[in-house]
Amino acid sequence: MFFTINLRNRRWRWIAGGLSLLLLALLASAAFRLGGEPEETLSESLGSACADLDRLLYPAAPPLKGSDVAELQERLKELGYYSGPLDGVYDTKTVDAVTQMQRQKRLKADGCVSSSTWLALAPPVMTSQPVEPQKPPSAPAGAITLVVELEKNTLSVLTDGNVYKTYPVATGKRATPSPVGEWRIVDKQKHWGDGFGSRWMGFNVPWGIYGIHGTNKPWSVGKGVSGGCFRMHNRDVEELFEWVPLRTVVRVIDSQKVKLSNSAYKTGMTGQEVARIQFRLQEKGFSPGLADGRFGAEMEKAVRNFQRQHQLSETGVIDEATLRLLDFQVEKKKGLDG
Repeated sequence: MFFTINLRNRRWRWIAGGLSLLLLALLASAAFRLGGEPEETLSESLGSACADLDRLLYPAAPPLKGSDVAELQERLKELGYYSGPLDGVYDTKTVDAVTQMQRQKRLKADGCVSSSTWLALAPPVMTSQPVEPQKPPSAPAGAITLVVELEKNTLSVLTDGNVYKTYPVATGKRATPSPVGEWRIVDKQKHWGDGFGSRWMGFNVPWGIYGIHGTNKPWSVGKGVSGGCFRMHNRDVEELFEWVPLRTVVRVIDSQKVKLSNSAYKTGMTGQEVARIQFRLQEKGFSPGLADGRFGAEMEKAVRNFQRQHQLSETGVIDEATLRLLDFQVEKKKGLDG
């Protein structure tokens, strides 16, 4: 049966987390507009953010819907509690599966999914003998860079260019992809919210809020299932948190070839495709600075140098001829006549 419950404490905690995300987005946007350049944002870059903040799921009419419900259904199916479709609808069948699991785990069997229910979905840790506490590894010496490889679902710590340690991470799913590019860590927080685990390290992505964080869904680590952020086991993110200072560069790479949606890019634009073009300019030996998704003066200079070397008009605008020489294809848009 569907019912209404008192959500006061949990609801306000969830709202507070959402407001924190919004505030950080506004601060980041303001900080990177102080340079005075007009900012033109591509349509593909609007409205993006890490969607890993947990809301309370509860029986309702009409039923709640969302990617978090689909993730819940997938985990319940893996554990044998649910056999329905992964449609993201918190309907009666899904509620019944949650209630069955809660009853078996000796939780309050009310069909409401909060942090305690998410944690109960984690696999148990089986040990045959007492585990000796491990000595924390020493902090890496030298300049630290982080590299996330999306196809491998890994995050590597590099010191002076050499791999020091590699962790498994959850990366974005197809509907909510992780941001490819080179970002700086501009925010570090402890215990930011249930869905973010025990640590948060936020990036300076200009079109949304993304970062590295812990999780209350440890089974998801190593898969492409997140809202765009990089989930780590809490023990791993706590270790990394102590090593990584603010302004550390995080290089997110994706070797898959993609078609671009525009035939021209110019100063003032921001977006995921700008970051991919910056990576390609780097590969060709023309440095646009960091691949941070911002088409600024340094990138324009790199484009002009590239155009000069290839005997193109030095416009500083990336047109179709420039894109072809950068080995990009542009996705053809259908006309009005189909």
